[in-house]
Amino acid sequence: MSERRVRSSGLVIGTAGHIDHGKTSLVGALTGTDTDRLAEEKRRGISIDLGFAYLTLPNGKTAGFVDVPGHERFIKNMLAGAVGIQAVMLIVAADESVMPQTREHFQICRLLGIGHGFVVLTKADLASPEQMAQARSDVQQLCAGSFLDGAAMVAVSSVTGQGLDEVIRELTLLSDNVVSRETAALARLPVDRSFSLTGFGTVVTGTLSAGQFRTGESVRLHPGGRQLRIRGIQVHGSAVETANAGQRTAINLNGIESSEIRRGSTLTHVDELEASSLLDVCIDWLPGEKSPARKQQVLLHLGTAEIVAELKMFDDKLARLSLAEPALALPGDRFILRKPTPARTIAGGSVVDSFPPLGRNRARTVARLRTLAAGDSARCIQLLVEEGVNGRLVGELVRATGLDSVRILSLVKSNADLFFHSSTNRALSKRWLGAKRTELLDWLRKFHAANPSAAGAPISSARLNLPPEIAAILMDGFPAVRVQGDFIALAGHRAVFNDQESRALDDIENAFRQAGYQPPQIDEVLRSAVPDPKKARALLELLVKNKKLVRITDGLIFHADVMTHVRSSLSAHKGRRFSVPEFKEWTQMSRKYAIPVLEYLDREKVTRRDGDGRVIV
Repeated sequence: MSERRVRSSGLVIGTAGHIDHGKTSLVGALTGTDTDRLAEEKRRGISIDLGFAYLTLPNGKTAGFVDVPGHERFIKNMLAGAVGIQAVMLIVAADESVMPQTREHFQICRLLGIGHGFVVLTKADLASPEQMAQARSDVQQLCAGSFLDGAAMVAVSSVTGQGLDEVIRELTLLSDNVVSRETAALARLPVDRSFSLTGFGTVVTGTLSAGQFRTGESVRLHPGGRQLRIRGIQVHGSAVETANAGQRTAINLNGIESSEIRRGSTLTHVDELEASSLLDVCIDWLPGEKSPARKQQVLLHLGTAEIVAELKMFDDKLARLSLAEPALALPGDRFILRKPTPARTIAGGSVVDSFPPLGRNRARTVARLRTLAAGDSARCIQLLVEEGVNGRLVGELVRATGLDSVRILSLVKSNADLFFHSSTNRALSKRWLGAKRTELLDWLRKFHAANPSAAGAPISSARLNLPPEIAAILMDGFPAVRVQGDFIALAGHRAVFNDQESRALDDIENAFRQAGYQPPQIDEVLRSAVPDPKKARALLELLVKNKKLVRITDGLIFHADVMTHVRSSLSAHKGRRFSVPEFKEWTQMSRKYAIPVLEYLDREKVTRRDGDGRVIV
């Protein structure tokens, strides 16, 4: 999906590299913050979990550091931090050069689509000139053809301070050039920490990957969909009213304990997005890895979550992931796949469809995914609408694409092949609409041929097995049909009666005309006019439809002349107040008929109830 890009007000940058290559020391030398916060980290002298620090750059912008552990046992923690970063400092100790976790971290950054960064050769004070030259050569070879090919390579000593100013210059350049996601997009915050703070309660942190959050807003926690409220927001350690895409953000939440939120959860706005347990994806295999011929269990790292999943390949690139637990994912989201035993990174990729349809053969599935993976938002919207049984609600398209409703409406309305029905907030294919209308016309022709004397067919019968709101779209603004009340007919249809039906119509109408203000029993009139009860009822409805008769209630019908006389008599005395007994005296109606007639006249705005009486309007 395409996105508008805007200048970032800061920079979120991650460290990457082998254990004990000086990542935490470098961040500490730059910011004065020791990101090893856990007691075990202090005791063992290694980073185990994510660490965070901030630095104000010379241009006034803020660099937020995500310091990740380098040990292979803590790769899942590294991945939880790497997902939110916009750029990377690849850390390589000059005295040891490229090591196994250097390579894995670098490949993870590449697979996650990180496109900016530079290299820092640490421990420059411990390396000989030969070691420094070898490290530079090894890094150049590792980064050849990647986003770090030709990137700056800075020699640094966190002990002596050598090269720190140059690192800050590179960070400043990145902050001026790195772009962040659109702030108008749907807000998502993958949670990497959850803790309780005295006096505040539950706080979660993460990098806001898209959109904005504001203090006081309601949010949804996925998976599960629990609704919460934002009590407060901090960005770079300062309280703010609004957090924007690309910022390291701490959110104080009401209504939940910190123990109920785990790393891997995601905060979104209310009712816009849903978690899914089935994802269709595009895979990018690491060198030496290949597409498995059979289903394979993998560890999926998506956002800040690690989830067991089953991988089923459709071809060398396209695949389906069946997740052991639901996760929030949108098209274009990047992920990493690892084998659980022996633990290693095998591939990365991007989400193509978060709610794939089931029951399609491999060829159709691959063709569909290739269209979606091409990333043309307009074409994706059209495909999703056309494959929907009855089109798609705008909300469904929001969940399927991650685009906001304004963008979706623009794409639908500008597409000559699609149609937007505003009353139902639904997008439909014009081809589908045309086919269904043709089907409706065929159905009506057959109905009229079988029922020539019927003025129209009941709308409930003409819905073609469609929900009422969808059937209404077919009929709305369709000049080839005529809708009157609960009946529909071809626009040019005129009822045709045989002699027996014509006589029955006259008999029914005359029975009500002659009865005047004391209408007859409906069933008795129909039995005497037509032997077939169904046919008789249809003729009665035709007389009502043609306004020869007036239905007051389901069981009470007057001839139209009677009601016309009542109306005209009352209209000659506008503003006059009268009682029910007076109305009975004027019309010679019994109370049995007078009350329903007066209620009918109230509905028709001929009279208005005023206490125990009526006023002529």
